[in-house]
Amino acid sequence: MTIETTSTAATPPVGGVPQIGHWIDGAPRSSTSGRTADVFNPATGAVIGQVALADESEIAEAIASADRAQRAWGSTSIAKRQAVLFAFRELLNAKKGELAEIVTREHGKVLSDAMGEILRGQEVVELATGFPHLIKGAYSENVSTGIDVYSIKQPLGVVGIVSPFNFPVMVPMWFFPIAIAAGNAVVLKPSEKDPSAALWMAELWREAGLPDGVFTVLQGDKLAVDGLLTSPLVQSISFVGSTPIAQYIYETASRHGKRVQALGGAKNHMLVLPDADLDLVADQAINAGYGAAGERCMAISVLIAVEPVAERLIEKITERISQLRVGNGAGGPDGEPDLGPLISGAHRERVSGYVDIAAADGARIVVDGRGLVVDGHEDGFFFGPTLIDEIPLTSRAYREEIFGPVLSIVRVETFQEGLDLINSGEFGNGTAIFTNDGGAARRFQSEVQVGMIGINVPIPVPVAYHSFGGWKASLFGDAKAYGVHGFEFFTREKAVTSRWLDPATHEGINLGFPQNR
Repeated sequence: MTIETTSTAATPPVGGVPQIGHWIDGAPRSSTSGRTADVFNPATGAVIGQVALADESEIAEAIASADRAQRAWGSTSIAKRQAVLFAFRELLNAKKGELAEIVTREHGKVLSDAMGEILRGQEVVELATGFPHLIKGAYSENVSTGIDVYSIKQPLGVVGIVSPFNFPVMVPMWFFPIAIAAGNAVVLKPSEKDPSAALWMAELWREAGLPDGVFTVLQGDKLAVDGLLTSPLVQSISFVGSTPIAQYIYETASRHGKRVQALGGAKNHMLVLPDADLDLVADQAINAGYGAAGERCMAISVLIAVEPVAERLIEKITERISQLRVGNGAGGPDGEPDLGPLISGAHRERVSGYVDIAAADGARIVVDGRGLVVDGHEDGFFFGPTLIDEIPLTSRAYREEIFGPVLSIVRVETFQEGLDLINSGEFGNGTAIFTNDGGAARRFQSEVQVGMIGINVPIPVPVAYHSFGGWKASLFGDAKAYGVHGFEFFTREKAVTSRWLDPATHEGINLGFPQNR
């Protein structure tokens, strides 16, 4: 994800292209900034909307609206807040098909991927419905004679969420259900590339009974992000995207006194031992490397093969690649494809450039996805599954996050060599090991320097009641996403030490207590 200030001139929409605005004070709000950015259907390359890019006055208005709403919402009873969460959950479950279509139209991922994204986000909504148990304080009686100590957890206030293009539903849902349940007001800044899902969710919150202003959608670019990072009314920032931007978010927001959870990039490795089931490995490498067109921070982008299995794996993976269908994520007469397009033409060129780099550095391109054209969608942003062998470890194509359907093979001689290779990397987001040796798996999970680990599971995204987040350059800030970390992040604790004098032994109001004289 990149954050750029866009200076697209304000022009009348061509051919009736919809204008995509903000959601402020519980209702849609047209922008008066005079700045917009095009929104594309990645499968066709056609402009399907123009999203507003907020100016300073709109940013201030959105944050001020959330601040006003939070004061009442934060003092709303737990029972009433919980009822709204349950209503939102039921509405989402009933209408999620509509949301999946919006995601596919603006992002490009196939409908089943879009539905899977929504279901993973819904897990966090369901976790949040049980929030009363998770925001309880603690009580210690008589810590000293007549003195009790107890803690209470209260909301932060206004919280900001900056969301990436690759998961326009799931990533915001990692944060906002918990934040709202805990009594905060949310200002969500979605990606300019697929902004409509956020507005759909805002309408759903209104239908669920959430008071106006508690959930705000602020469309925009870097100007909107910086507005959230620097506003004295915003108490925290939650972000998912590339490592350079995560670091910028962390440093800027921290400098302005905010809590931060900033999840960055990844270069996830799958270590395959010689005793692994190679058919299982090949199937999972296809899913983890090429699913969602590789546009996910938990994608497997490097397969480390402990010899002598590399050639057999390449053969099996290549065979499976030949059976993959790339096309419009919305499907067609032949059903749903396996991969949709990339998000934009610029991103397709970036992914293609990494394959060029790998080839120039001496790697062998086993399967080449560059230049793929889908019949009937010649202007779409498609890129085919790509498999690279013998990639030098010094190549940028090995070291940097590509964020596309590109899988590289690295050959090693021993388990230790593979483990050391993973630990030497800049990132520490996700990893996996495939083996039937429990001892090897146990040692791997203990010694690998990565935050999320799969054992014969290629994409180890934790369920909602655990927490999501990596190590090293994959995470900046105070807490991981969702789970217990999420509730700790969106609340702050007060410790109260109290003494109440016994009216039976001290002068004060006569409560009619029996007295010994």
